[in-house]
Amino acid sequence: MKKLTTLLLASTLLGGCSTISGWFADEEELKIRELKPIEMAFKPTVKWQASVGGGVEEYFSHLHPAVAYGKVFVASRDGAVRAFDPQSGKTLWRVQLDQDRHWGWMDWFNAQYPTAKVAGGIASAYDKIFIGTEDGIVYALNQADGSIAWQANVKGEVISTPAVDGGLVVVNTTSGHTLALDADSGEQKWDFESEVPPLSLRGVSSPVMASGGVLTGTANGKLAVVVAENGVLAWEQAVASPTGATELDRIADIDTKPLIIGGSVYVVSYDGTLAALDLRSGRIMWKREYASFQSLSYAGNNLFVVDTSSVVYALDRRNGIELWSQSGLRERGLTAAQTVADYVVVGDKWGFVHWLNQTDGKIVARLSLGGDDEDEGIYTAPVVDGNVFYTQTRDGQVYAVETP
Repeated sequence: MKKLTTLLLASTLLGGCSTISGWFADEEELKIRELKPIEMAFKPTVKWQASVGGGVEEYFSHLHPAVAYGKVFVASRDGAVRAFDPQSGKTLWRVQLDQDRHWGWMDWFNAQYPTAKVAGGIASAYDKIFIGTEDGIVYALNQADGSIAWQANVKGEVISTPAVDGGLVVVNTTSGHTLALDADSGEQKWDFESEVPPLSLRGVSSPVMASGGVLTGTANGKLAVVVAENGVLAWEQAVASPTGATELDRIADIDTKPLIIGGSVYVVSYDGTLAALDLRSGRIMWKREYASFQSLSYAGNNLFVVDTSSVVYALDRRNGIELWSQSGLRERGLTAAQTVADYVVVGDKWGFVHWLNQTDGKIVARLSLGGDDEDEGIYTAPVVDGNVFYTQTRDGQVYAVETP
């Protein structure tokens, strides 16, 4: 009884303000949470703030905003989808996916309610936006009003962003299937299956379409390219080499979105391999030892990567030579880096956004958006549109932030 009382008391306190939750942090976490003072080079501006559904809560998610058709599209795990005016933040339309489902007696018993479990997206093309769910459903919504154009069932969870081009919507699922659907009807056109090892990360690579091919990273450390027209394998290259005595040691997932620049493609694996490959042949041009599950970004000849310890690096994309590293945000659960103006911007799990100088990696600005609590943290990379980027927090808050 004493143990139960103690647990209830702890639960009550942890549900309170972030300051109280800080009492329960160990010395190492408190050190990580303490941000060193910086000299602010400029003051970022929050243009507007809005909310969408219940957010993603503590669940793994690749949900992120999308900017297209003069709108900002945002979704939450519970199926709420919103379109906002990018200038004012005014809601232009809102829909609720899965709205016809009702509570069943088992839902009441488990104190749970059915949701759409939206996790993959958002992509936009052909006057539509495309979203995937953990239940293996792909939705196509009309961008003008959010009405459902079609929905299709696929093999496995859709927890990454679809790729849309050439009249196709391509999704990569957790079961190792890469499938192409007709963008107008949702009809399946082809299905390419890759091997999934017994143990892998919670996540899959978002596919990319380019030069008539579909590129995707696999759970066994390979980069695969299939012909977009028919799903036939064009080439496959092992980037990471699973090694170790246990399945845990052998995790070598490529969960990041392949980055295509000119005739080169860049990928990074969880086991510690960052590689540049020739897009046409799959030949590896160079390799370096960096481990990450966050997608890469670039500006000019600079390639930016956030590793598994939240250290940010800049490399010369032509040869892989390291230009600088920034370890001042280590273990803060950083998002992938994005470039805005002359800076690299990352969010962290305590709701802070950090601006780094592209030239030397120095932290030059900072902004707190969340409540300094992991339940309100930033979990997905900002989506940049000019000097403004859009980001969302785990509790469903959406922010438009301007960099001077």
